[in-house]
Amino acid sequence: MFNKGMGNMQGMLKKVQKMQADMQKMQEELKQRTVEASAGGGSVTVVMNGEKVVESITIDPAAVDPEDVEMLEDIIVSAVNEAGRKVDDMMAQEMGKVTGGMNIPGLF
Repeated sequence: MFNKGMGNMQGMLKKVQKMQADMQKMQEELKQRTVEASAGGGSVTVVMNGEKVVESITIDPAAVDPEDVEMLEDIIVSAVNEAGRKVDDMMAQEMGKVTGGMNIPGLF
């Protein structure tokens, strides 16, 4: 009876190890992906990679008003924050595929 329990435990351990390896592989792949987010009616577009590093910011020249720089700054902040949320969503969705939908605290 004791050996049967150990077999189940070994099987579970192997599954956990495979899931860890799959998650590490997925995290590396996600670092290479990018998301794009816009704000201000598309006047500012941010491209961010899976490591939350901003790769580019595109600003429509019509959004540049020397009399209202603060508005442009707010639009840029909004676009960057939205891109960050999109990265989080992408990570959660892809990791959910690996973990079978289990929510593992501190994982991502």
